[in-house]
Amino acid sequence: MNNLLDKEPVKRVEKVLAQFDQSIKIQILDKTARTAKDAAESLKTEVGSIVKSLLLRTKTSFLLCLVAGDKRCSLNKVKKLLNQKDVSMANAEQVKEMTGFTIGGVSPVGHLNKIEIYIDESLKRFENIFAAAGHPNAIFKIDFKNLKEITNGTIMDVSE
Repeated sequence: MNNLLDKEPVKRVEKVLAQFDQSIKIQILDKTARTAKDAAESLKTEVGSIVKSLLLRTKTSFLLCLVAGDKRCSLNKVKKLLNQKDVSMANAEQVKEMTGFTIGGVSPVGHLNKIEIYIDESLKRFENIFAAAGHPNAIFKIDFKNLKEITNGTIMDVSE
């Protein structure tokens, strides 16, 4: 499992984290954290403290919504916020192309392309939150303030 730290997507995340704060380390889990529920069980934490990084597609662009593990991203709220009729979940191929990560390991940082990021305000409830670090078995722990700072994300109400 430790060779996961050598994988390119994980290295990309590690580099961003190191430049931001040396104390934020990537943790490798024995079990997959592909779903928020899996990650919460591995970390013995609440499902809500797991960050789901969801890539959405509009007619002209992509955006990443960071949502608490116990919430769902509301496409209707996002449509209203963006004033767009057509907003949908990106497919696996688009996720890989835009972020450089596969679904289940999409990190809030270290993307191949610049992506606008919305952070759901429901994540504020937790002292620490956990996000994927480029692989389904790799995560990092961060607090809400630092998540906002490192992603340059906009705090919004995007969940239901």
